Amino acid sequence: MRIRAITALFFVIVLLASMLLGQVAFSLFFVVLSIWCLNEFYRLALDPYARPNRPMGSLLGMVLFASYAGANVLGFSQRYALLSIPVLALVFIAELYRKQEKPFTAVAYTFLGVIYVVLPFVFFFELAFVNGTYNHHIPLGFMLMLWGNDTGAYMVGKYLGKRKLFERISPKKTWEGFAGGVVSALLVAWAVAHFYTALSYGQWAAVAMIIAVFGTLGDLVESLLKRSQKVKDSGAILPGHGGLLDRFDGLLLAAPTVFVFLKLVL
Repeated sequence: MRIRAITALFFVIVLLASMLLGQVAFSLFFVVLSIWCLNEFYRLALDPYARPNRPMGSLLGMVLFASYAGANVLGFSQRYALLSIPVLALVFIAELYRKQEKPFTAVAYTFLGVIYVVLPFVFFFELAFVNGTYNHHIPLGFMLMLWGNDTGAYMVGKYLGKRKLFERISPKKTWEGFAGGVVSALLVAWAVAHFYTALSYGQWAAVAMIIAVFGTLGDLVESLLKRSQKVKDSGAILPGHGGLLDRFDGLLLAAPTVFVFLKLVL
């Protein structure tokens, strides 16, 4: 438990520092984080007949993320995202030289990793620029509400949980825990709204509800992946916590949904 707490504290400090130190640190940290999580996904998706192409998938993810980071931070044209198209072709071409029984399944796994992992991180990154200039308040508020949801769901589920939420996928999750997560996320939204006025309290509350619902679903989806592959954790980089993908599974479905919501209301 002590190692788990120390690991969590250290990682939270690094994550918060990446946001508070400005847009360059924010960009570099999340590019590295997204590619690391992508490779954890590829490790989970290993198939003896169809291995994802890690180098090509990582290159595609970096080009995609870097094009948006360059547009927001350095003022480059978003047309540089078109550079990802030749990499798409290279993923197919590379299979001509990789001897696998199911090459197109390998291609599918390679692309799925970028769509499932990297694109959500791009949407999360874009939250900092949703008003046109860098503002760490929205991504920081997002993470605080995501952590609040996870903590509330865990505590309420542990002590009051009875009715299973999705027992086939995650036996420990309960409806009571889900409700506790929603309440906790809303409380965090109330606190965040007092300090960060980029959004009104009503908008922060709506974001909290989206995070509570889609964050929980994102957690369940990653649990489904791990259960299908018969593994407990996506990695071992965080002692007591598993992999980075395990820590950010709630973000993968919540960040794109929050981004769309804010684009519609702002």
